Formats: sequence, C-alpha cells, structure tokens
Amino acid sequence: MALLFVSAVFLGALAVASAGNFYRDFHITWGDQRAKILNGGQDLTLSLDRASGSGFKSKNEYLFGRIDMQIKLVAGNSAGTVAAYYLSSQGPTHDEIDFEFLGNLSGNPYTLHTNVFTQGKGNREQQFHLWFDPAKAYHTYSIVWNTQRIIFLVDNIPIRVFNNLESIGIPFPKNQPMRIYSSLWNADDWATMGGRVKTDWSNAPFTASFRNFNANTCVRAPGSSSCTRTDPNQDSTWQDQALDASGRNRLRWVQQKYMVYNYCTDVNRFPQGLPPECKRSRFL
Repeated sequence: MALLFVSAVFLGALAVASAGNFYRDFHITWGDQRAKILNGGQDLTLSLDRASGSGFKSKNEYLFGRIDMQIKLVAGNSAGTVAAYYLSSQGPTHDEIDFEFLGNLSGNPYTLHTNVFTQGKGNREQQFHLWFDPAKAYHTYSIVWNTQRIIFLVDNIPIRVFNNLESIGIPFPKNQPMRIYSSLWNADDWATMGGRVKTDWSNAPFTASFRNFNANTCVRAPGSSSCTRTDPNQDSTWQDQALDASGRNRLRWVQQKYMVYNYCTDVNRFPQGLPPECKRSRFL
C-alpha cells in the first residue's frame, strides 16, 4: 500500500506515537471486576455475565491518527453478545468511527459491523463476515483517520474507506477530538439474527481479550483542535494515507466476497434516493 507523507502542517497539539500500556493509556469505566488489566499493562480482558458487561476508554483524546488494537473475540456460542471498539466524541452532535463484532451461534461467522457518525448522524452501516475465525487468535483492527479519509483495516487489509466529501456537502469528522472506547455487552434484542437468537447464559462468563494497542496520533492540547508533528523522525504516514492500486484491489476483494450489508445499496431503506456519498464511489 502506497503511503504518502503529509505536506500540510497541523498546529497546536502534540503528535504522539505510542506503543500502548493499558495501565497508562486507559481507564476501566464499568463492569466492576469484569474488566482486568494483566501482565503489567500489556493485556486487557473484558467479561460479560448475566449481571453486567464491562468496558474501558482512553485517557487521551485524539484528533486524527492511526489506532491499532489486537483483539481475540468471545469463542464458542457468542450469540447475543457485542464487542465494540470505536472512536467517539461526546454530545448530541458527536462524531464516531465504529467497529462492532456481533456474536453468533457456534460454527457460524461473526458479523463485523462498521459505521461512521458525523455531527450526530450515522446510518452508514457496512457489515462483513471475516475470512478467518476472530475468536481463535488475535487479529489487528485498525482505524486510520486523517483530513482526507477514514480507512478501516483488518490485519492491514482495507475493508472500508469513508472519504472526505465536504465538497458536495457531506460532513466529515475533523473538529471533534475522540477517545477510544471498548465494551463487551449483551444485545440479544438485536445483535444475532435481528434478536431471534438469544444469549445462552450457561456459557457465561464471556470474555474478549485485547493486546498490542498502538497509537500514532495527535493528542489534543488544551484549547486546540489541531496538531503538529514535532519530531521529524516520527512516522507520520497516516496523515496522508491513501490506497494505491494494490490497496484498492484488496478493498474490492473484501467488499465483493465478504460484505453482507451495505447501506449504499439498500434502496428500500432510502426510498427518496441513496445518500449522496454513495453515488461517488462503489467502495465507501
């Protein structure tokens, strides 16, 4: 994948490349003892039982960057469970970039649900079945967010691109710093086959595992909404990252073989016409 170095200068905050430590970088936000940081901060597990799920969030807010996390999902019958990993700001006009993993019956594939919210508006869902079992081993899930586009990657393979189309009136998340959030929770009213398959609590507790968090980002400085690269040796390729021909071919491979839902083809959902961004590219 061709990576282009940024020529624009962002002002006002500190650019940070950080190999993560869960003690240093995250707060456990809910779940009592169901969320555990292990191995000196190198690993984290979230658990779900009938009483509660659990979750964590980043201590820092980020305005643009590349975020990588290795995740191993709930094994076996995970129907009804959702493991979420996403970036979000706060408030009624929040921005958000979502990975959500919808559990399923043993032997059936997970559904990877993606969405992009801008100024409080989402409804941009794309869903995938992965080309591997995400509960058997750790895999890397990445978000690249810069001023031109958002790229969703799985094991460094692009599965989705949401381009900045402000030129045609489509809002793009660029002014609201976001935190990283993750949670494991029960959503058996909708998560698996539209809620027809319920959580089997005899399999609880359910556990998802996280490791090798890495943030190559801009951390917002107080009173600022942008950032600058202060270290000339820092890897800043994410700041202008795009797909070359090989990357576009991989994206097409994923979307043609593994996509199971695309809002841009759901004409029944949008009887007045598909959202305008859908007309600009088949691979959004």
